[in-house]
Amino acid sequence: MPPAVSAAPARTRLAALAVYFAVGLVFGVLITKGELISWFRIQEMFRFRGFHMYGIFLTALPTAILTVQWLKRSQARTLGGAPISIPPKQMGRGVRYVVGGVCFGLGWALTGACPGPLFALLGSGVPTIGVAIGAALVGTWTYAWLRPRLPH
Repeated sequence: MPPAVSAAPARTRLAALAVYFAVGLVFGVLITKGELISWFRIQEMFRFRGFHMYGIFLTALPTAILTVQWLKRSQARTLGGAPISIPPKQMGRGVRYVVGGVCFGLGWALTGACPGPLFALLGSGVPTIGVAIGAALVGTWTYAWLRPRLPH
């Protein structure tokens, strides 16, 4: 006779997914209303013709720094109870960060969206962004395939 499987972990996982979905939904609404997914705002930023996006980054960066520091020091856990660990970055010569940043910036400039807003754009009724989502997935899989062969 197979061992009895508790339904509690599945319910916990489902509850965690519901929370993550709700947080993602709120994030999507905020970046949509804040015009972070606006192609016009992104092009304005890349052409140094507006402060809108830079102002948002100036508030997002300190928020992210404080949040990461709080996560590291508070021994926070996921909704499933697993400890949240943020491994230290190994800078090396920094080449991978420069190459990765250039690829990211080129993709952002070409599509008019970085990875987060891709799904917000899809959800707000821009079906052509599905091409960019597909390209991002292909790029992610390509990097995973190439990673062992790349100098790190």
